[in-house]
Amino acid sequence: MALQIDLKGKTALVTGVSSGIGLGVAKMLGRAGCVVTGCALAAADSEEAGLFLETLKKEGSEAYYVQTDLSKAEGLEQLVTGAARDGGIDILVSNAGANFFEGAAECGEQEWQDNMDLNLTSHWRLTKLCRPYLERRQGLILIMTSNHAYRTIPGCFPYNIAKTALTGLVSSLAIEWGPAIRCLGIAPGFIDTPGNENWFNSFTDPKGERQRTIDLHPVKKLGTPEEIGGWCAFLASEYAAFASGTTYLIDGGRSALMQDT
Repeated sequence: MALQIDLKGKTALVTGVSSGIGLGVAKMLGRAGCVVTGCALAAADSEEAGLFLETLKKEGSEAYYVQTDLSKAEGLEQLVTGAARDGGIDILVSNAGANFFEGAAECGEQEWQDNMDLNLTSHWRLTKLCRPYLERRQGLILIMTSNHAYRTIPGCFPYNIAKTALTGLVSSLAIEWGPAIRCLGIAPGFIDTPGNENWFNSFTDPKGERQRTIDLHPVKKLGTPEEIGGWCAFLASEYAAFASGTTYLIDGGRSALMQDT
């Protein structure tokens, strides 16, 4: 009998579902049988919201979308209570974030605060609001950090600071809220998303830069949002019940290299 991940009857809240990793996570949780509530900055009648709902429909999953600015406390409680419409939440994937690449000397007070509000504080606020609903279901918190939490490059400050701090949040929540709630982190490396495609297009030779980036990975490919979503589905399943308090670095072997060659 084939090994299967079955999340039927479970409910998930996934943030940042308008594209990229968030959409890939929602898709794979839906494929495993979850009812998924998704949120993003895009309006409920936007193309991005429609893509999320259509993607989950194709997977045969029930889905709901709520426009939410995760960087602000207002509206978060309504988002959470909506996701817990049947009384609980089984899986929270706190994924929403954005790049703040300023540099340590160049970063201003406002850029620092905006980065921290979205890339760190929003995760803490959301997990606190979800806690009572997760406890009812012996649920799981998955926090999306980044390979920048472990190794970074010049100019990625203060983004990397917030992403590093998220690994501490994962550890603390696992220790303080277990055993009722498991908490895990996922630190993706270079994932093939629309945002990264725009980054490639900023170079004079986009195809060349893309290939140079691929060549830096021992697996000789970029990651996909669905691969990260597959990790989320596995970690939410019965097979990962012993996992908590750690962050998984998924970077195609990029961090194994001592230097670029």
